[in-house]
Amino acid sequence: MPPRTDSFDLGGLRLSSGEGRRLELSVAVEPFVLGGEEYTVVNGSVVVHLDISRTTGQGYALRLRFSAGLEGPCMRCLEAAMPSFDVDAYEVSQPGESEELDSPYVEGGVLDLKAWVRDALALVLPATLLCRPDCAGLCPVCGANLNEAEPGHHHEAAPDPRWAKLRELHFEGEARE
Repeated sequence: MPPRTDSFDLGGLRLSSGEGRRLELSVAVEPFVLGGEEYTVVNGSVVVHLDISRTTGQGYALRLRFSAGLEGPCMRCLEAAMPSFDVDAYEVSQPGESEELDSPYVEGGVLDLKAWVRDALALVLPATLLCRPDCAGLCPVCGANLNEAEPGHHHEAAPDPRWAKLRELHFEGEARE
């Protein structure tokens, strides 16, 4: 298991311009709350591959790669969901150049790896986390899991109450119920 860290001292590598390092680290990830439900990273941490390259001046070019599985309820059927996501993120920290080149994760030569991992994972998450891509969800009438219900599961539609008065009309020669 690679060493666990939440922040990393980039200056401690003592890289000169053009030099780089590839590291494998373990980073803890806080649970996500999406749609009022909590989703946690499997095992509470991820193994990340961090590529660090020194640019001119006091800057760094950074690349972060990892895979993470989440555990939580499916947003359609509420069964257990365990989707997995691949993350490939880049950051450039070139202090003093421009705001676009000033990474929010690097301050004073220290990389806030925990925040970067969490934000990078959040950016790849879809709008809905599902147990499987073709999840049919729950029946809106009876609440049955449509993934397990028989094919053609349906209910008779209740008459529209806006038309109730018209049902009270009876025409001559029409049989009454």
